[in-house]
Amino acid sequence: MAKVTVDGTTFEVEDNKRLVLALEEHGIDILHRCGGIASCTTCRVKFRSGEPTQMTQAERNRLRISGLLGIARLSCQILCQQDMEVEVLMRVSNTEYESAGQRPQPEITPEPKWINRPY
Repeated sequence: MAKVTVDGTTFEVEDNKRLVLALEEHGIDILHRCGGIASCTTCRVKFRSGEPTQMTQAERNRLRISGLLGIARLSCQILCQQDMEVEVLMRVSNTEYESAGQRPQPEITPEPKWINRPY
């Protein structure tokens, strides 16, 4: 099991759970407006430690288009496989939205093509 730390609170997460779902299930009000398909960047996080060395091609493409490559990661495209500490960059409570968005599926979508992090 991986340990995830957010705002000084650490919780255990089953291996290979999507980070966005782990955060939400532990009471973090993270946005995911596109439903976890790597098309909106509202689920972005910043790693303090434990950043995975791989990312999906979809995540890299979206971050590059958005000018966020090397600055943030998309929690909808990250599997919990190791201990990590993250900062959630966009929360429902800090926006005009009433909900986080459509709940992401348990599996990464679109079908992941894994690549090494390009930075």
